[in-house]
Amino acid sequence: MRSSPRLAATVFALFAVTPMAQAWGPLGHSIVAELAQRHLSPAAEAEVERLLAPEHTGSLADIASWADEVRNDPAQQALWNDTRSLHYINFRDPSCDYVPPRDCPDDRCVVGGVAHYVAVLADKTQPDASRRDALKFVVHFIGDMHQPLHAGYRDDKGGNDYQVQFAGKGSNLHKVWDSGLLGTRQLAWKPYAQELDARGPIALPAPIAPLDNNYVQWAEESCRATGEAGFYPSGHVIEQAYIDAELPLAEQRLREAGRRLAEVLNQALTAP
Repeated sequence: MRSSPRLAATVFALFAVTPMAQAWGPLGHSIVAELAQRHLSPAAEAEVERLLAPEHTGSLADIASWADEVRNDPAQQALWNDTRSLHYINFRDPSCDYVPPRDCPDDRCVVGGVAHYVAVLADKTQPDASRRDALKFVVHFIGDMHQPLHAGYRDDKGGNDYQVQFAGKGSNLHKVWDSGLLGTRQLAWKPYAQELDARGPIALPAPIAPLDNNYVQWAEESCRATGEAGFYPSGHVIEQAYIDAELPLAEQRLREAGRRLAEVLNQALTAP
């Protein structure tokens, strides 16, 4: 869907005065979580509700940004310091081919983070508190790895060092992808997720041979997206043409993340 010039101007004004969040932002993470929850099996849905009951919610969207929010909680600084590197992966080769010792040493990247917390979530011998935190991390990290600049190649800190003009002021490409593109739709997370879900099932990309690790493939897809022509805007200016061209990719990644998260949770939450 193309935005009208008036809509674009309104959104640009909004982002000129509102700080943009990070890691898809709460909007994107809530959309991914809601898309996944709509496709949980009854057994997985029941387990989500049981694990989240102490949080006084059964909604994945309510906890989707928790892994980011802990950095602002003085009582959670040790947890943030231990998990901050698990939100992203820095590929070291323009081919975006994953080499674990180079790209994810000691599993300290989003690929390793997802694998670790999925295993904790599926392990029913773990305390509920540990599995609850694992659920929060899985929901968040699967969203993160589908944001292209959380798995980029360039030596620009995932687009953070790539300065752009957006919303009438200086910004960077990472912030634009976290929140700016999605914000141009001017939709809250629930109606946005409803609209995306109403488009029907999304066809997922074919397996990347010879990979046998789904999490690696998802990260490689993001990395390769950043290398597509036009992803880095010429002239460092985000104009309407860029939004028209790249918003469909952002929404595609949200939909892919939601479907994949549902599949991961359906399996992990009903494991023997």
